Amino acid sequence: MSRTRLVMLSAVAMVGACVAPVAAQDAQSGSGSGSGSAQNAALPDEITPSMDGAVQRGLAELASQQLDDGSFGSGRYARNVAITSLACLAFMADGNVPGRGEYGDAVQRGLEYILANCNENGLIAAEAANGPMYGHGFAALFLGEVYGMTAGGGDTDLADRVYESLTRACRLIERTQNDQGGWRYNPVPYDADVSVTICQIMALRSARNAGLEIDKKVIDRAVEYVRLCRNQDGGFKYQLEGGASAWPRSAAGVASLYYAGIYEDDAIDRGLAYLQASATPGREVNTAHYFYGHYYAVQTMYLAGGEYWASWWPAIREQLLKAQNDDGSWTDSSIGDAYGTSMALIILQMPKRYLPIFQK
Repeated sequence: MSRTRLVMLSAVAMVGACVAPVAAQDAQSGSGSGSGSAQNAALPDEITPSMDGAVQRGLAELASQQLDDGSFGSGRYARNVAITSLACLAFMADGNVPGRGEYGDAVQRGLEYILANCNENGLIAAEAANGPMYGHGFAALFLGEVYGMTAGGGDTDLADRVYESLTRACRLIERTQNDQGGWRYNPVPYDADVSVTICQIMALRSARNAGLEIDKKVIDRAVEYVRLCRNQDGGFKYQLEGGASAWPRSAAGVASLYYAGIYEDDAIDRGLAYLQASATPGREVNTAHYFYGHYYAVQTMYLAGGEYWASWWPAIREQLLKAQNDDGSWTDSSIGDAYGTSMALIILQMPKRYLPIFQK
């Protein structure tokens, strides 16, 4: 094992040693709130009995949708690395880690599928992937969260494999950033959009949290790109070339600034106001890209804290509980139930604070 690898392990050992065993113990005992750790102690009234029951039904249904090769997804999104990664993150948000916890086997199998689709050039993509940088970003985020939660103990061979794949994935992100500072569908530095860019920012933030060295210039240029995508109304356009604001990508835009380490900024203040006006649960201007939008919006409001979180969280929680199907799933008519269920579960389990990316 290299000296660099040992330094990386020591940097994340406390996270792995403290979070993962507690997470696994709570998952096995059926505790969803993670009362054994300061990071994952829910605040009063954040987790209700009805929400806890909905989450447990959702997790069970999601596990039943896993395919024999460990992947998730159906139709044209079958065996999709993004959906597989999001499904595994949904299980990890309940405290499960590879091989430990009620759904530890599902996470392990999903992880093996992702690792099997890590290419030598760093790209994480299954065969015939369309727009692979979306999937790459979510898959790299998943690997970063796995490494951050498990590197302090357990299977060292698996940790080495995750570390190597995550490192290659991050290096690919760094070298494919375009001149504007962003990324788009393919791993080539030609054009960019704010939606794909936030996926890469989150992946890099997760990797940095886990101890990997990330080029600060890449983050700074990405932040500048996001800033330039702002519109006068406080929302964010799709690309620098122009376009109207939309609340899902605006939520992603504000979240990207937070994850880049910016906490006080006019772009954040105006972005939050735009989201309150156009995306408050139950009063959304439109529901296109619903799960994608609320996945980022709930993170944005959590990071904003205070009254933003206090008013937003009960509203999205109740909206999602009403939308759950009888079998425990959530429906997304465009991408499929595995995606909708995974996203809904990640959102609903935000107060558990198990995932390192969600810990302030």
